[in-house]
Amino acid sequence: MKKIPIVSGAKPDTGHIEEYSANFVQFLLRAEAECGPLAEYNLAGQETILLSGVEAQEFFFRGSDENLSRAAAYQAMVPVFGPGVIFDAPPDKMKSQLKIQVDALRYQNMKNYAPVIAQEVEDWIADWGDEGELDFMDEFLDLTIHTATHCLLGKDFRDKMTAEFKTLYRDLEAGLQAIAFVDPYMQQPIFEQRDRARERLEEIITAMIDERRNSDIEYNDALATFMTGTYADGSCLTSTEVTGLVIATIFAGHHTSSGTSTWMLTELARHPKEAAGIVEELNAIYQQDETLSHNALREMPKMESFLNEVLRVHPPLVVLMRRVINDIEFDGHAIPAGKTVAISIFGSHRNSEYFPDPEKFDPSRTEPETMFAYIPFGGGRHKCGGNAFALLQQKAIFSALLRRYSFEIVDHSDSYVDDLSGMVLRPQSPCRLRYKRRVS
Repeated sequence: MKKIPIVSGAKPDTGHIEEYSANFVQFLLRAEAECGPLAEYNLAGQETILLSGVEAQEFFFRGSDENLSRAAAYQAMVPVFGPGVIFDAPPDKMKSQLKIQVDALRYQNMKNYAPVIAQEVEDWIADWGDEGELDFMDEFLDLTIHTATHCLLGKDFRDKMTAEFKTLYRDLEAGLQAIAFVDPYMQQPIFEQRDRARERLEEIITAMIDERRNSDIEYNDALATFMTGTYADGSCLTSTEVTGLVIATIFAGHHTSSGTSTWMLTELARHPKEAAGIVEELNAIYQQDETLSHNALREMPKMESFLNEVLRVHPPLVVLMRRVINDIEFDGHAIPAGKTVAISIFGSHRNSEYFPDPEKFDPSRTEPETMFAYIPFGGGRHKCGGNAFALLQQKAIFSALLRRYSFEIVDHSDSYVDDLSGMVLRPQSPCRLRYKRRVS
């Protein structure tokens, strides 16, 4: 068997955790450049092997749950989602919960989401006036929590949502730091804040579940799907499990979509020619379909190409992981049980073999035919179940927004960079952009 190269620079007691925590994106790029397709590093005792290249990524995505476990790798999410939910559930229950979650985002519900999102945008911009300047990182954090809760939990919940709910979700998301994947229960102020937020969110959502159960009104949203969902034995989800799925579903969409929305608008401001082409496309579509239907959102090639390039250059999730349950082998290398394997989406999207001049933002780029090269939503059997909703949300937001306003950058173009302090990519704040109302 061939020996897996070890990344240089490990410290005797903590391994690579300090460098990884400081800038995990650059660390993973260094690991691949130094070691090649397989690179082993140590995160305070957690031995991890980075798999790079499409062959290695295919091996990762096609691995069986019996050999490569998501649940074991993502124990950092258990304090966020709650006990007995997804990564803390037995395999059969986890499978059922994920199926119920996907059902909640099914096509029948998706058809109703476009006008809901468009109305949220109209309400958001109602007080903007003719021109101004905003920090859009903060703005999109608010907008996307509004769109996610309105679409998934219904108008009644959205109407009752307070500033407290948004603050709690931010506190919950703030706990998703690199160190959480080493020990999510260590004594850290940010984890204590996460746990308090999770406890209060459960109180709020449980009260809403109880209110619905005592009501004769029929609902057709994600919460209704969770409340009526059943396991293979016919038993229903408990209120705690429903609450956990609600938190997990909003969390999965919000903490990634807010960053993607901010990068989408920033890149549009940095590329006015491409933005003008998208506006022309939107005007033509709106002449045919003024209500912004779900079908209209599916026919936006310029918007889709631009969004695809945003997701390539700024993938919201940088790293995906699995825990090795049984000894496995890849390309003549033995990978023993107990280790973690990881892939870098950020690194994959900068592979010059599939993306020529990878640092250049180029919306005219065509997606490579090779599978597992372009992977913003993962791949294989465990590809993100919410990818269709994520794309619809982005297109609905910018379809409504770009027809009302034009945007330009305020600071030097090179100053708009990724914030690498958390596990989700988003622009550094403040992300200031200037807006101006379009003349009809």
